[in-house]
Amino acid sequence: MTAASRRAPANALPRILGPIRPRPRWTEARLLALAAIALVVGSVSLRLGLEGEFGLANAAGLGIYLGALGLAHLAQVLAGRRTDQVLLPVVGLLGGISLLLMQRLPQGLVTLGEGEAALGLGDVQLVWLVLGIAVTTTIAIVVRSDAWLRRYKYTWAAVGIALLLLTFIFGADVAGQRLTLRLGPIGGQPSELLKVILVVFLAGYLSENRPLLIEQDTRLGPLRLPPLPYLAPMVAMWAIALGIVVIQRDLGAALLFFAVFLALTYAATGRLSLVVIGLVLFLAGSALMANLFEHVRDRIDIWLDPFADPLGAGYQIVQSLHAFARGGLLGTGLGNGLPMVGGRLPIPEIHTDFPLAALGEELGLVGVIAILGLYFVVIQRGLRIGASAADDFRAILATGLALIVGVQAFIIAAGNLKVLPLTGVTLPFVSYGGSSLLANAVVVGLLLALSDRGVEPPPPPSSATGWRRRIQRGSA
Repeated sequence: MTAASRRAPANALPRILGPIRPRPRWTEARLLALAAIALVVGSVSLRLGLEGEFGLANAAGLGIYLGALGLAHLAQVLAGRRTDQVLLPVVGLLGGISLLLMQRLPQGLVTLGEGEAALGLGDVQLVWLVLGIAVTTTIAIVVRSDAWLRRYKYTWAAVGIALLLLTFIFGADVAGQRLTLRLGPIGGQPSELLKVILVVFLAGYLSENRPLLIEQDTRLGPLRLPPLPYLAPMVAMWAIALGIVVIQRDLGAALLFFAVFLALTYAATGRLSLVVIGLVLFLAGSALMANLFEHVRDRIDIWLDPFADPLGAGYQIVQSLHAFARGGLLGTGLGNGLPMVGGRLPIPEIHTDFPLAALGEELGLVGVIAILGLYFVVIQRGLRIGASAADDFRAILATGLALIVGVQAFIIAAGNLKVLPLTGVTLPFVSYGGSSLLANAVVVGLLLALSDRGVEPPPPPSSATGWRRRIQRGSA
């Protein structure tokens, strides 16, 4: 061991973490204050609608949530990182809207525990939201290097596929779908985590092989395609994941994976032919699956004409359309909508699959547009982070993470509005569900980490690996 190597550990930690100097985040503080005011007004409106009394609907729950957001802000101030200051307030507002909605719905829809200590829907969602804020903040502060992501892309892909296989073999059936993997009393959907893993893998593979995918061609009739051998591993990984979720009847995840895969491939290569071929394959695959799988055909039939069986198969989407119609332009007000039908809410699974319909009825068209606008802000910040990234990997990764949120929000909104067939994806940060909230918290945390202007620089391009090495060997 040399003297230099013996001295290295003493300076290793500052080199990794960098100097820790508190840095004010005034933009984030002001936006968080506006979000807090909006949520307090919403909570007062909710209590007026439900009880006819002035005050907060659940002062303790709202206080805990706003306190968690304040602590997340303070932690980032103390960490001194120069990360994006818009993402946390926007996501925090979406999470607060989710908390108000879950407090408004019947608490018996979800219970955790037994007896007097049992937690209802609103309290359980609060727990997941606070955990999500903790996950986002931890990743945003701790992650200083992306080497652990870019180096082990195949390992991450293998872990994701293994989780889905375990779910297919040992998972619990819920509503005819084997999507949940349980560990004792706690269960989750690995497909939520797989969407993050898929983007990490695609970012690593596309950034590593981008020059070859752009510059070299394989002729297929009139079409010019990237070299097929270099597309094969990426397509194979995507096809395996897609095949598994199709077998598990998780059509929402399948559509999400396909859309993100196609968008990232186009963003990395700029080849419009890939988009055209992908859309053709998607339409052909949809037609094939509709003929092979009855549940796919049923979803398409319901989408085309839900009023053919308004009290049966088309009941949910019909009730969703009625909810939007009742809401009109300004809505009925929080707590004043969702008339009970036979002692039950008009839309089954409203807390997971149809939160936008509930919000559309009580907040109206204006409220729905405002909520969708928040998702556009998340997408815009993610794409901005990608555009200013230091290298291809970070650019593609940030773009893919933003697309995860945007595409997922579009799919569920389009399903609620009968623009697309209804799928099982959740509305990011709003729908009930621990695995969805935590997976999206990881997404936001990674975006914040990637946005840091003082983050560790990417590794220099290595001339001994990848396509550069092959060129050098050919010229030697």
